[in-house]
Amino acid sequence: MKKIIYLDNASTTKVYPEVAKVMEKVMLNQYGNPSSSHDLGDEARKIINDSRIILAKEINAKAYEVIFTSGATESNNLALFGVAGSKLGKIKKNIIISSIEHSSIYESVKELEKQGFEVIEVPVDNNGLIDIDYLKNKIDNNTLIVSIIHGNNELGVLQNIEEIGSICNKHGVLFHTDCSQSFGKDKIDVRKMNISLLSASGHKIGASKGIGLLYIKEGIELEQRLFGGSQEMNRRAGTENVAGIAGFSKAIEITRKHDVKKVRIVRDYFISQLENIGGKINGSKEKRLSNIVSVTFDCDAENLMIFLSGKGIMCSTRSACDEKSKKESRVLESIGLKEKEIKGTLRFSLGFDTNKKDIDYVIREIKKFIKMNS
Repeated sequence: MKKIIYLDNASTTKVYPEVAKVMEKVMLNQYGNPSSSHDLGDEARKIINDSRIILAKEINAKAYEVIFTSGATESNNLALFGVAGSKLGKIKKNIIISSIEHSSIYESVKELEKQGFEVIEVPVDNNGLIDIDYLKNKIDNNTLIVSIIHGNNELGVLQNIEEIGSICNKHGVLFHTDCSQSFGKDKIDVRKMNISLLSASGHKIGASKGIGLLYIKEGIELEQRLFGGSQEMNRRAGTENVAGIAGFSKAIEITRKHDVKKVRIVRDYFISQLENIGGKINGSKEKRLSNIVSVTFDCDAENLMIFLSGKGIMCSTRSACDEKSKKESRVLESIGLKEKEIKGTLRFSLGFDTNKKDIDYVIREIKKFIKMNS
């Protein structure tokens, strides 16, 4: 088998072996329903409670403020539709998002528009950073919630969510942030940053697919979206994914031990090498996630991606949620890229094990493709 250089970690990550072992143990030995009163049920319930404490600690939340979901898409939907359906949503009808939100936010607010809510999009500059003054001018007493992504999944650009949280807090407005890409990699403190709701996903940090969380600040009312049982503090009915939850908490423990600074060093080396062969980096170089690089070449990125895949290099042309769609990227359009530039854009997302030797190989193969197609 050819060696795989996996540079699509923003789409999903490889499950840590330690996580797989924990999940296997739970599935084979601690398989009781956590709502059952017998000993196996008690064991499963303890696993959930212990995991909740570990994951809540990562963002300085209280354990009972964290509920488990199937992933960040569900968390994003529950945050927006839950707030919109609450008593507050009957009074306040404006929702503010950025122009570079993940599709699970963007499509949700489009649906809420049909229900009578007004959606305001905050533009971003050419670096992918939101216009803070625009936000300040648009937020008012009729604003229900502001939802701004922390680390963008296509560009890797990091927003100043502490400043945004402060603005929302000053106006008494709920603040939700999608932290799918930043959770476990960048420091997040929901208290310090005045975050009301936060979404995160397990499969972005070495856990399995199908598990995520939603932080809900104490006192916030959400309309329930799933009915049937009293699980997750009456916020989300349904038997919990105990193995997935155990794996999620194990994954955050492992991720904490990795040196993010080393990833940044490799990322910056990659950026310099891409620029040396004519690549144009998209988004702020300073305010970005440690592992995501968006680059534009004067060629067809789809063909380049297929070429690289044949060489064992895995990357993507856009968010995996939109990869199969042939629609152009909203995010890339938002930072001013033209159609030809969008079609020439690739996204690379490094792992904790990516090294400079891997990068050198990737650069050589890109150079070969460019030479063949020039």
